[in-house]
Amino acid sequence: MRSLPRPLFLLTLCLLSCDSADPAVKEPAPPPYTALRDVAPFPVGVAMQARHTSSQNHAELVGRVFNSITAEYEMKMVPLSTGRGSYAWPAVEALVEFADQHDMQIHGHALVWHQITPAWLENFGGTDEEFEEAVEEYITDVVTRYKGIVRSWDVVNEAFEDGSGALRNSVFRRRMGDNYIERLFAYARAADPEALLFYNDYGTLWDANKRRAQLTLVDRLKVAPAGIDGVGLQTHITYTFPTLGNITSVMDQIVERGLLVHLSELDVRVNPDGDLQALTDQRSEEQKQRVRSVVHAFMALPAENRYAITLWGIRDPESWLIDFWGNPEWPLLFDEDFNPKPAYHGFLEAVQ
Repeated sequence: MRSLPRPLFLLTLCLLSCDSADPAVKEPAPPPYTALRDVAPFPVGVAMQARHTSSQNHAELVGRVFNSITAEYEMKMVPLSTGRGSYAWPAVEALVEFADQHDMQIHGHALVWHQITPAWLENFGGTDEEFEEAVEEYITDVVTRYKGIVRSWDVVNEAFEDGSGALRNSVFRRRMGDNYIERLFAYARAADPEALLFYNDYGTLWDANKRRAQLTLVDRLKVAPAGIDGVGLQTHITYTFPTLGNITSVMDQIVERGLLVHLSELDVRVNPDGDLQALTDQRSEEQKQRVRSVVHAFMALPAENRYAITLWGIRDPESWLIDFWGNPEWPLLFDEDFNPKPAYHGFLEAVQ
């Protein structure tokens, strides 16, 4: 199974995407279909780009169906940090305003991710102590600005290597040492003591070494002064892989530690082998059953450990998976015309 990090060029693709106003796009399906936010006993979120807040089709669908929002890329260090102490706030502000208008919680993603460190920090010329001061300043500035507004943060994203589970040799590790993650959590906690703090990663549903490394980190963070509130499982899966038993086992191990579980980036590939040029009824039904089973497993967790499920995208043609894998793909709950797919109804069946 290939790993699923999202490289920097995909962020560039997001920035270069066409205008959201597309005259060829049909109007979204009119009500009624049951909104997930009206029936799920936990927040149901979606990754959204700021440009979609000004697209009527996107905005109406998201505001009606979901009650949690994650910035798809605007709250990452790139493009948010334009220099030490310098920030590009407008896109984040658009998402915050949208969430407020539609009574949605905000999940902050992500404070530190090795893959999109801005050049000014990657090439920082000062001492290691000054480097850490700059990182602390960044976390403090961002978290404090949205104190009481952003309910939760992915403090660190994807810190472990695939296969070995070794700590990535990122600039943060090189400049701050092997225990840098504990210190980043401390800076975030100090900036907003009420915010929920998460560690977020992919591949832990099938990569045993990475899973062990993640759980070892979580155990250390639990006893550290800043603590940790939950774990984000990037649920980038296919309609057959990994097994439901794997998914359930990982969630259970987080629950055993008394932490919140966030299925943080759910999408379900139906064309992993590239054998389809159009979505078939059979594959669509298999996707529906897959979504239903995963959400049902999440529903089986104790209510106090269920944080949220977040879909990683609004509608199929905008999914990052298409460019990443180079195959036609239909991994989300809504089709190109903003209509709910069978997978959407599978989600509904699991929570009703």
